[in-house]
Amino acid sequence: MIIIMEPSAVEEEIQKVVGRMENLGFRTILNRGDVMTVIAAIGDKRLIDPATIAAMEGVREIQLIQEPFKLASRESKKDDTIIDLGRGVKIGGDHPPVVMAGPCSVEDNKEGLLKVAHAIKETGAQVLRGGAFKPRTSPYDFQGLEETGLKYLKEASDQTGLLIITEVMDSQDVGLVCKYADIVQIGARNMQNFKLLKAVGQCNKPVMLKRGAAATIREFLLAAEHIMYAGNPNVILCERGVKGIDAKYTRNTLDLSVVPIVKKYSHLPIMVDPSHGTGRRYLIEPMSKAAIAAGTHGLMIEVHHEPDKAYSDGGQSLDIPMFQSVMKELNSIVDLLVKKEKAVK
Repeated sequence: MIIIMEPSAVEEEIQKVVGRMENLGFRTILNRGDVMTVIAAIGDKRLIDPATIAAMEGVREIQLIQEPFKLASRESKKDDTIIDLGRGVKIGGDHPPVVMAGPCSVEDNKEGLLKVAHAIKETGAQVLRGGAFKPRTSPYDFQGLEETGLKYLKEASDQTGLLIITEVMDSQDVGLVCKYADIVQIGARNMQNFKLLKAVGQCNKPVMLKRGAAATIREFLLAAEHIMYAGNPNVILCERGVKGIDAKYTRNTLDLSVVPIVKKYSHLPIMVDPSHGTGRRYLIEPMSKAAIAAGTHGLMIEVHHEPDKAYSDGGQSLDIPMFQSVMKELNSIVDLLVKKEKAVK
């Protein structure tokens, strides 16, 4: 930690800061410049709240060297985390991108869900997505079928062999969702629902954590830290777009820079949701390709048997022929990248 003192800081203020840090177990190095004094505090900054130091008299600025997320950081684990999702599907490291696809909501048309499940299975997707519990902006919108929806997903999984990912919204429902799902999803609205993060941290299923609509990358990784701290190391991060300024053309701004940034600072797998990230059907294919080029470990794509009749997010869902076409393109890109990587080695 670097503590920069104000040019006007007096010796008494400097020594108080030095004494405070040394009492906390830090080793300090004092660098007195012509204009201001800088204090290097060497130790584990996770043991303190930097804001308490920043509030001390004479302190101008705090600069952190060590990231506040410990378990999720490259500092604590150099090698990539590879998560076994089940049925031979693994995500992370050099494994090919995992594709999760399906409708936004599990609707009361079970046959439609089964149709989508069989179709995405044939294209090479490994995970069926679908919301049984739906967080909606309006209380008048479809809220999900709850356990009935979970049962529909399980039936589709039994028929196709696909894994299931579905969202949990409340800590009291974690046990129920884990009973049916192979992967538990934490939606963007709940990224900082710390009680819920603790609850899924105590379950034995992989957790996919979506980035909040206004969350910084540091806040995103700290949310993952809550899950890991509670005991669950199997966290998958998911970029799903952040709030932008051009709502006319996109629902959100898909921040693909998060993929290489997370891979630099964290060992956790990172995937991309181009459906929520753009909110526009025609943007899903190009942004999926871009995500793969950026190094994503997976994609989450909304697919519906009749998007224009979908209960939710129809405008950002592909129909089955569209998804088949997109997957053909994506599989070609993945094959090309794999061949290129082998050639380099």
